[in-house]
Amino acid sequence: MFRTLLATAAAALVSTAALADLEPGESAPDFTVEGFQAGEPASFTLSEALNDGPVVVFFFPAAFTGGCEAQAASFAESIGEFEALGAQVIGITGGNTDRLADFSTQHCASAFPVFAIADGMMGEYEVRLLARPGWTERTTYVIDQTSHVVMTHNAMSPYEHVDRSLEALRSIAAAE
Repeated sequence: MFRTLLATAAAALVSTAALADLEPGESAPDFTVEGFQAGEPASFTLSEALNDGPVVVFFFPAAFTGGCEAQAASFAESIGEFEALGAQVIGITGGNTDRLADFSTQHCASAFPVFAIADGMMGEYEVRLLARPGWTERTTYVIDQTSHVVMTHNAMSPYEHVDRSLEALRSIAAAE
């Protein structure tokens, strides 16, 4: 009985977090983050990047964990498709941030930058991983040039984040 109650409570917590994501049409909060691309220090400000096109922001739990390695590799393999649609891809995490320089080369194939989450972002973007304080959920946002969320995908499975992001970017391109 206790295990059933515990499982139900845990499922409710996970469901509540997923329901709290930024929704399509909402404004994406501006942010500035620090991290690495190709092992070199990099910084990123959302409002500045949106001048060049849409931005795909994927939050992942921690560098050098299996699912995160798979997700980063998937984005890296598809970077040409994102660039063809005029989009920039960035990864952001709260876990193992001291290892981002190596992660940017080994699993991101130097194709896009990865950053440590900035203060306040976990709440603003609703990406706090309840099961592991300080780490981020696996949530992907596509943000258009008007700073509005076009797509939100929250799933701990690293698969589908790339495909859903590309689909959203294609819909932006078709609307223009």
